[in-house]
Amino acid sequence: MEAISINSFPQAVTIAGSDSDGSAGAQADLHAFFSRHIYGMSILVAAVAGNSYGISAGHNFPLDFIDAEFKALADDFHIKSAKTGMLADSELILDIVKNYQKVQFGPLVVDPVITTKHGAKLLEDEAIDTLRERLLPLAEVVTPNFSEAQVITGSELKDQNELVEAAEKIQKFGAKNVVIKGAHLIGSKQKKVSDYVLLENGDGYFLSEEYIDTSHINGTGDTFSAVIAAEIAKGETVKNSIEIAKKATHQAIVKTIGVGHKFGPINHWAIE
Repeated sequence: MEAISINSFPQAVTIAGSDSDGSAGAQADLHAFFSRHIYGMSILVAAVAGNSYGISAGHNFPLDFIDAEFKALADDFHIKSAKTGMLADSELILDIVKNYQKVQFGPLVVDPVITTKHGAKLLEDEAIDTLRERLLPLAEVVTPNFSEAQVITGSELKDQNELVEAAEKIQKFGAKNVVIKGAHLIGSKQKKVSDYVLLENGDGYFLSEEYIDTSHINGTGDTFSAVIAAEIAKGETVKNSIEIAKKATHQAIVKTIGVGHKFGPINHWAIE
């Protein structure tokens, strides 16, 4: 039998909530990690009871349990990248910041989850400042969607110029690289979904893919940020990781799977 070097396989961790229907949250992150051939782990901070119609109940985990999850993984594994998902309040964000600064989990991808596809609010209003001031400065990459970027920057984002200005503003909060994902308006006549990328070196550009008119888009943001984290764990550059994530997420949207009634999951099997 071939000898296996301890912790030689690329590993990443998601710091997020559990979504019981598997379409979003830590479950979507783990699907994405698996699709990119890395070993995925999870630090669960909350759990929600939900399905494709919406969320009916939620429970936040105790901070001492979250601390124990961080320690358990740090004591054993060589985690090369991490990503965050749903972090509901300031107390939790501060706890994640405290723990992340203690461990060596590699570059951090921040997916600033504020609302679900169903419109349920997942981040308390008073936690927005904590997100800006304490979590964003740790981010190697931050990936807000269009509406999340509006909240974080306080801008309407009426045109591409405002989108560029918003990315620059988010970068000034401390995030090294920023991706503002373009609006995906179900039932619209838009032809493209364009994301704006602002890299640490100041280069900015748009990444576009064909708009797909489907309600099976739950977990797109989770998947996009998780693929970025996965590629970073494998040693890819941030720029390449973002571009791989854009293509992979589009592939997962194009080939719909029949699961759920309303906001169904995307198809991680379709990712090449």
